[in-house]
Amino acid sequence: MFFGKLLPREGNFFEMFNQHADRTVEAARAFSQLVENYSDVHLREQYNRDVDNAERAADRVTRDVNQMLHKTFITPIDREHIHKLINTMDDVADLLQDSAETMALYDVREMTTDIKRLTDISVKCIDRLKDAVYLLGSIADPATAETALKTCEEIDKLESDADRVMRSAMSKLFREEPDVREVIKLKAIYELLETITDKCEDVANLIEGIILENS
Repeated sequence: MFFGKLLPREGNFFEMFNQHADRTVEAARAFSQLVENYSDVHLREQYNRDVDNAERAADRVTRDVNQMLHKTFITPIDREHIHKLINTMDDVADLLQDSAETMALYDVREMTTDIKRLTDISVKCIDRLKDAVYLLGSIADPATAETALKTCEEIDKLESDADRVMRSAMSKLFREEPDVREVIKLKAIYELLETITDKCEDVANLIEGIILENS
């Protein structure tokens, strides 16, 4: 009995995954508003702060998960899955912050249609990612597991959409933009936004693996 009391209890990792997904959605919504209101300097600064605050909150959840992982004797899923999942989720939040910071550092003056399209796809991808994460705690139920897998498939399709937009945006950029500096700036932004969807797909692939191994 005494030995049993010494063993760390199973941490509520699923709830912490949910918290991180919530913070990432907050960062995505703030970034979307940043893009939408980019011409207003004051709103731009406000939404930049909102992205930073949400990303820092996500970082805290990531740190808490990694600390709990070291202290917990029994975990609900494989330890390596927990570590990879939370850190790859955190990459998504980091990329949102990186995108906002790059726009400010490069002094991007206006949002292109392709930035808006890639932002819209990224936000949809992150929304679906949250849905998949929220289902993880109930994947013992076959119907829930199937719903989660279908959600991951939707994320894969959104990532493919982002690839197509990215290719079209790059083609148009190099054909039509005469200012080399603008080419460099916009290319960097396009690549960051497309990478957000890549990372969402990485998270979806991890979730699919967890489901297949545990359901």
